[in-house]
Amino acid sequence: MDVHLTLDTDTVSQVATGEPLCVDVGTTVRDTLHAMKSKRRGAVLVCEGEKLAGIFTERDALKLMEPGADLDQTVGQLMTANPETISDSETVGDAIAKMSRGGYRRLPMVDPEGRPRGFVTVSGILHYLVGHFPAIVYNLPPNPHHTTQSREGA
Repeated sequence: MDVHLTLDTDTVSQVATGEPLCVDVGTTVRDTLHAMKSKRRGAVLVCEGEKLAGIFTERDALKLMEPGADLDQTVGQLMTANPETISDSETVGDAIAKMSRGGYRRLPMVDPEGRPRGFVTVSGILHYLVGHFPAIVYNLPPNPHHTTQSREGA
């Protein structure tokens, strides 16, 4: 089998999502959650002007599920400020290393001026890897390591 996996040369722009969902730091959590729900997104990039200031994810939203939580506070108060980012010129291997080290499921992709350009997600990287090994991945049996517990037949 001839597989040419190029983690050290393919850039993250090949695995990144399109336009990210962005909100301003002054947006209320309520409005942010509505935007996330309507756009079916698990995270938003929080911007100050055109530059990335933070990230707000569904995990941050879970912290607000207690009764009496203030959904009218700004998302800037609850976001993860100055998140780990990746530039569109970095490689897929760089993204995997950053995500592995930090335990991230998504990395904001920014341009050299710090403006958001998309997300690199675990699922995007998995789709990239599956594209390099389609015959192996698609031909796996449902339970590849199945062993019979008892003897079958006569």
